[in-house]
Amino acid sequence: MNTEDKRSDEEKAAAIADYVVPSYAPQGVNKLVRNIKWAKIVVFSLFGTALVLGLWGHSRWIHATNARLASLEEMAVDAPTPRAQRYDEAELAGLPPAVRRYLASVLNPNQPIVRRVYLEQTGAINRGDGKKWEPFAARQRVTTKRPGFVWDAAVSSAMGLTIQIRNTYVAGLGSLQPSVIGLFDVGGREGTGDNARDDLIRYFAESVWYPTALLPSQGVQWAMVDAQTAKATLTDGALTVSLLFAFNGQGLVERITSTERSTWVNGALVSTPWEVTVQRYETHGGMLVPQEAEAAWLMPAGRQPYWRAKLEKLDYELPR
Repeated sequence: MNTEDKRSDEEKAAAIADYVVPSYAPQGVNKLVRNIKWAKIVVFSLFGTALVLGLWGHSRWIHATNARLASLEEMAVDAPTPRAQRYDEAELAGLPPAVRRYLASVLNPNQPIVRRVYLEQTGAINRGDGKKWEPFAARQRVTTKRPGFVWDAAVSSAMGLTIQIRNTYVAGLGSLQPSVIGLFDVGGREGTGDNARDDLIRYFAESVWYPTALLPSQGVQWAMVDAQTAKATLTDGALTVSLLFAFNGQGLVERITSTERSTWVNGALVSTPWEVTVQRYETHGGMLVPQEAEAAWLMPAGRQPYWRAKLEKLDYELPR
């Protein structure tokens, strides 16, 4: 090849190179691959950590809840069995007319007395200003030989986290414990006195789901307020609580109120008027019980609902 041909080939190669897109330098490729690899490691590490924390939190929460359930069962076994094992219409004599009508409507003659209850709920909870409702699902066990319950709920928060809430009343001790993924406890309360009073009031209000617990033979005392309202009083150990039950035109409970329950106001527990409304009655275990309920605080600024639920399952343990 002569000199002119060689120069011609070099000129052609230079001309072609002007139209070729240059490739990334090997050093840039290695850096990109290295960054992607580290990103994958970080993502998988975070996922693994979240999974471990979630499983740990779930196990911790279940263990604590099972301990409360064991205490509830132990209390129920040790409690003395009331003399009456079945509803007798004769015990309605002397009760306020509205109460007689209600109990005669929701109970069948010779109805067995409910001793234990298992229920499941779905609904929504508002932990703020009444506008941001978060869905929840809950399971609850109740005993009536001595009043007690364990309520275990999982709330799907707006932040994408699961908030566990456990509310209990066992052997005169009340407790309310929220927890993030069952691992990080947030506030909460436990004790006797006002803490326990709040939870005994809840048990008493929810007796419309196990209405044999509202019979005089089960320790409830009734007093007439007016034609459509009656005051019910229940004592458990050192605690005595009273509620007002309001009845609708069909003789069924539609509203339950208390002035003894407490809520947080400016960082302190303050006794605040409280109400539960119930509706949509259906028959379970031979008894007529409401399927939907809403709880609200009656604040100076107005009514503030904070809990809405409907029953998904309701099972009773009845004496044979």
